[in-house]
Amino acid sequence: MGELKRRVIEQTVPASGVEGGEVIITCEGYETAGSASCRVFFGERQGRLVGASPTRVIAAIPEYPARIDSKGLRLVDAGGTISAPFIIGRKLADNLHPVANPAIDRDNGSIYVTLSGSRGQRVAVSIYKIAPDDTVTPFNSEIVNPTGLAFNRQGDLLVTSRNEGTLYRVSPFREVETIATDLGVATGVAVNQRGEIYVGDRTGSIIRVNEIGESRPFASLEPSVSAYHLAFGPDGDLYVTGPTVSSSESVMRIDSMGRVSRFYTGLGRPQGLAFDRSGNLYVAASLRGHRGIVRITPDGRQAEVVVAGSSLVGLAFDDHGGMVVVSTERVYHLPIGIDGYFAW
Repeated sequence: MGELKRRVIEQTVPASGVEGGEVIITCEGYETAGSASCRVFFGERQGRLVGASPTRVIAAIPEYPARIDSKGLRLVDAGGTISAPFIIGRKLADNLHPVANPAIDRDNGSIYVTLSGSRGQRVAVSIYKIAPDDTVTPFNSEIVNPTGLAFNRQGDLLVTSRNEGTLYRVSPFREVETIATDLGVATGVAVNQRGEIYVGDRTGSIIRVNEIGESRPFASLEPSVSAYHLAFGPDGDLYVTGPTVSSSESVMRIDSMGRVSRFYTGLGRPQGLAFDRSGNLYVAASLRGHRGIVRITPDGRQAEVVVAGSSLVGLAFDDHGGMVVVSTERVYHLPIGIDGYFAW
């Protein structure tokens, strides 16, 4: 008797994803000769085979309902099924317009996202709150074109308006207060360990704002075609992305003196970013033609896609090893088992 042919999925890259993301599956014994029987499933939803051979499959994650069965990934052929673990992001909200990172209130786990709209567009609700039970409720309708979101040490939500060039502070009771004005095309926002606020003016500067609203230029960068995205790392430096017309873009690092250097180069349209406790940087970007969340090592030398997604623009970590990612319309949660870094 001949030996049984080995059939196994050896690796999926990445091992998690959301709708539209592409996954590379390394396998053995996948029967592609009878291609009509070849299928791929993410949970119980059939995905699209982009390419397939007995040892390598590229598959696209399909659209799915909010409550998807996330029991991994399966390849089906004439000989049966082979499967592997795979984390499918749970969809929390749809029909929004995030343009940067979501913000998570660490006191209660609520997630805040924008319906930012086009430049100057006033929408009925511009910021939404997603409660831990997935209930989506309006949070703010006053701020036009909200872009950057971040919490300060007092538990207030900081919001930039790229339309008005203004930085706002919104209390948990939804009271809106202007902190600083004349900030250019105000986009990204981040807060350091001292409570200082940094705002990205996408026309070419990073502005430092103290807690009483006094602002001054901190660093200069190449202008962005869309927005600056900001995050502080465990090393205390400020990391910035800002898409330009280049096909190979960089994450920039700015030290406490405002000196700018390149941290990592080779991304396509890098946008929102966040750190884990080990100092790895996560960026919504493309890497070697694959879009998703890219993880870059603390030394800036190695990068890999860890979450597949076709139109992701930002991310944030919760306190339970989860990652919240946002696309241009949707919000997802992935129980990915990563401890995020928080400045306090």
